[in-house]
Amino acid sequence: MHRHIIHLHIPALPIAVARISRPELRERPVAVAPTRSERSLILSVSHEARSEGVFKGMPLERAKKRCPGMMVLFPDPEGIKKACQNIVRAAARYTPCYEPSRPGHIYLDLTGTQRLWGKVKDTACHLRKEIQKRLCLTGTVGVASNKMVSNIAPLKVGLMPGIGRIRQKVLLEELNIIRIRQLAALDMGSLKLIFGQQAYLIHQRAVGIDPTPVYPSTKKPAVGEAITLSQDENDDVRLLGHLYRLVETCSYRMRKRALIPQKAGLLIRYADQVEARRHLRLPVPERQISGLRFSDVDLYKPLEKLFFNVCNRRVGVRSMKVWFCEFSRPSPQLALFHTLSPDENKLSTITRALDRIRERYGANAIMYGRLKA
Repeated sequence: MHRHIIHLHIPALPIAVARISRPELRERPVAVAPTRSERSLILSVSHEARSEGVFKGMPLERAKKRCPGMMVLFPDPEGIKKACQNIVRAAARYTPCYEPSRPGHIYLDLTGTQRLWGKVKDTACHLRKEIQKRLCLTGTVGVASNKMVSNIAPLKVGLMPGIGRIRQKVLLEELNIIRIRQLAALDMGSLKLIFGQQAYLIHQRAVGIDPTPVYPSTKKPAVGEAITLSQDENDDVRLLGHLYRLVETCSYRMRKRALIPQKAGLLIRYADQVEARRHLRLPVPERQISGLRFSDVDLYKPLEKLFFNVCNRRVGVRSMKVWFCEFSRPSPQLALFHTLSPDENKLSTITRALDRIRERYGANAIMYGRLKA
């Protein structure tokens, strides 16, 4: 059966939401950025600010110099969340198979709904008009047989998902590639030199092949913590101290909820906005087998090894994020034949004592010395 996929996009959603309650922001250059730090980066820009040379990811101070009349708004995550929920409710009227990919973007699979809604192009127009009338949000819609719209060949490579500013610069300087059709004409050998393991996926996207279905949104429970450093850092000792603090906080939250993680992930964002991300399966500690709670060290050791696999550039690190998922519950039955060593028993006792102190006096009441390094 020929698929019919609709992609709805609300450009610069944070700014579009702010303009609903503040009409004076319309037709003015506007940007969204946290204003509490001198190293803040632009999170979203309006069309007017973009025409002045401001782009997403630009340092805030540099953006203000380039566009002195630009209005800067503080991020409003609650407002964005509410707007996304309203967009999903409007889309759910047309099909039960929809996939919100990120704020302001949603895919709808209308395959087999022609007898109910009519032509897919007409349905897309109705959806766009409904969003504009009910939510006061102006968006664009695209219709294709797959999620990767196949008519992107004449567009610039920077508009294709997976091609950021860094890769776009490499393609232009090394291979003089500007358009997506030029990228589609490259052989796999040349693509592997630039994209590595993602070369095949990039080539499929460039030629308009995207067999992935529209996945209905599912909520997967996860526990995570993130930190943005006060200054760019490349000292492994200090970075590992921050990593331990993130793991320690997550570990305490999971023990309170009696959750045992089976998978962990680490995201590092460098000063040049390049991101590195890895995940791994966590080993089952002996302490857990014996029915006792896991410690911070049980989670930190595998993530420390993962850190050195991820953080392999000489560029300073700007932020870090750690998350745990795929949880299980501890068994109430104690092990019959396994006995803890004195060191393991001591570590479990210390972990319980630390949790009691933090529960009574706060998370920052006590911490390991490595966090002060």
